[in-house]
Amino acid sequence: MSGSLSEDQSKVMSLSLWIAVALLIVKVTAAAITGSSAIYSDAAESVTHVLAVAFAAWALRLSHKPSDDTHHFGHDKVAFLSSGFEGAMISAAALLIVYEAGRQALVGAEISSMGLGMILTAAAAVVNLVLGSALLRVGKKRNSAVLRANGHHVLADVWTSGAVLIALALIQFTGWKWWDPIFATLAAAKLLWTGAKLMRESFGGLMDEADLRVEKELRDCLDAECAEAGLSYHNLRHRHSGRTHWVEFHLVFPDQAGLQEAHEVATLMEGKIAALLGPDVRVISHLEPRSAEHQVYDWEVR
Repeated sequence: MSGSLSEDQSKVMSLSLWIAVALLIVKVTAAAITGSSAIYSDAAESVTHVLAVAFAAWALRLSHKPSDDTHHFGHDKVAFLSSGFEGAMISAAALLIVYEAGRQALVGAEISSMGLGMILTAAAAVVNLVLGSALLRVGKKRNSAVLRANGHHVLADVWTSGAVLIALALIQFTGWKWWDPIFATLAAAKLLWTGAKLMRESFGGLMDEADLRVEKELRDCLDAECAEAGLSYHNLRHRHSGRTHWVEFHLVFPDQAGLQEAHEVATLMEGKIAALLGPDVRVISHLEPRSAEHQVYDWEVR
């Protein structure tokens, strides 16, 4: 199977892991110095982020492992498992944040050294913003669900850091410490939304949910090619397994068409679809005579 793990994918994922570890240390330090539940929430999210990135790094390598005797279609569906795990980790962090914010709201906490806490948090946010943008860019370029999920997780971390900075700034100017648990809870709500979205996308991928945009592109291509060749098609199916597009359809030829001619036309159409969807695509066409067009067999029914 084509599409081995590229150097840019490997580099950006390794960078993501090391940065996640470094920023976790920074945020734990900031939380210990200030006693802020908002900063604690940011640090808690980073703990789950390190676990998720470690899992994603493993999944990225496995997803590019070629097919073998026991995995005939490759291993790239692990990408959906990775994005689901990432979403679950984000959601778990959000619940932990809500708990800590509620605890602080009830028992209270002294917040100190806010200036240093704000500096450390702002630095972490800038680093994550650059890293998250890079992950999304490479993930989109390489059609990698693992990198895109990790990029969304990193950018979710930017949201929590932003909430922390706003909370600390408001406390600094107003002296009202309730801003701390309020903004921690708001950050948790944003994390829950991101986590649920990633888990929903993961479930859709594992269940081979069709992409409607890709569906339209495929039908437009087949409609045009079949109209030009005087043919028809049916039983179009497609799915995305994390890195690879899989497409199959039935091409209907006149009864008198020769096998060689039909094969050449089908191969040409398969090539057009492959060019449309990119390098990581597998296209399978089934050739049938027009007299058998409306025959439906049990093994063909969806």
